[in-house]
Amino acid sequence: MAKKTVKILVEGGKATPGPPIGPTLSPLGVNVMEVVKAINEATSQFKGLTVPVEIIVDTKTKQFEIKVCVPTTTALLLKAVGASKPPGDPAHQKIGDVSFEKIIEIALMKKPQLTAKTLKAAVKTILGSARSIGITVDGKDPKQVSREVNKGIYDTILARYESEWEKEEE
Repeated sequence: MAKKTVKILVEGGKATPGPPIGPTLSPLGVNVMEVVKAINEATSQFKGLTVPVEIIVDTKTKQFEIKVCVPTTTALLLKAVGASKPPGDPAHQKIGDVSFEKIIEIALMKKPQLTAKTLKAAVKTILGSARSIGITVDGKDPKQVSREVNKGIYDTILARYESEWEKEEE
């Protein structure tokens, strides 16, 4: 069984049969419009974000499978605050504020790519990314929020999401 994997970046929900998809897939003999439709359905929740996608094509049967990867942490954080890019000076220039719950949501989305063993550790990783691009959390510097996470101030909120974190591992 000969399989070929094509990796591309698309804007969520807005793939087209033009380059890079059409010219890459046409030689493999798959229905490009079907692939584009499948990509758009699979990436619709990431509208406005650049999403890494893998298209696995069985060159014998012309069947295909779409694997959607999660956008970068930075892209998810920027979307959460409605910004298009990080500021030049994130230490002094803040581009937005997100809730602690939003940080948890992003940590859960990014779980497959994170090396964190616990939700708390994953949240601290996302907090570090937020700080590096000038985003505050509930009006506070993410470094302060991270210290508060260490002190257990957010344990009640984290406990509500703990089951989601653990069920992903099964």
